Amino acid sequence: MSTVEQPEPLVVLVTGATGPSGRAVARRFAADGARLALNGSDAVRLAGVIGSLGLATDRALAVTGDLTDPEAAREIVVTVEAAFGRIDVLAHLVGGWTGGTPVADLDHAEVRSMLDQHLWTTLNTLQAVLPGMTSRGFGRIVAVSSPYAATPGPRGASYAMAKAAEEVLLRTVAREVAADGVTANILVIRILDDERSRATQPTARTAGWTTPEELADAIAWLASPAAAAVTGTRIPLDGRG
Repeated sequence: MSTVEQPEPLVVLVTGATGPSGRAVARRFAADGARLALNGSDAVRLAGVIGSLGLATDRALAVTGDLTDPEAAREIVVTVEAAFGRIDVLAHLVGGWTGGTPVADLDHAEVRSMLDQHLWTTLNTLQAVLPGMTSRGFGRIVAVSSPYAATPGPRGASYAMAKAAEEVLLRTVAREVAADGVTANILVIRILDDERSRATQPTARTAGWTTPEELADAIAWLASPAAAAVTGTRIPLDGRG
């Protein structure tokens, strides 16, 4: 087992950085002193996120690119490593939902779209970051999933299949790189409560929703020395309801 200590400050790559969860994770790690590489497909929105953090130019980097393209994923990682020397933490927050169709009527294009967003972006990004993490003997990988990956409901097969595939990939990686000082974990949320409905409209339905800040706190903990022995886990963040 690797004995490399956690580097300071951390270098964190946040994918899907312009969404509510990505912005919250960026804010949390920025407050903790990390250097941030923020990925998204819209350069203007990425610039807005970086501007809102108020960081010096040597602490924040925008890296646009489509992670469904393996070459683009590699180029993003090369750019970040050239700027910051390494990537310590991958917070993989790319996602989306398409559904509402029963399996009998399911369009294969919908399935491909969900696999692109959840499986292929994850695989491409992992293949880009893992060589550097394993060679340095340190890395923290965290992705977000859904209860539907384990307990699918009706009319959501394409999303559930893609999330289940993503989870299997991450749990497999966790076993493959555990001896190299790299961990990989999954956080499970029902609904991202970016409008704070749990507080403003408290009901049994909203009780188990997760705020972006709670998600960011959990990712920060998984990246901390306290969680060094935690890997291959599927951690639910819906314990209130």
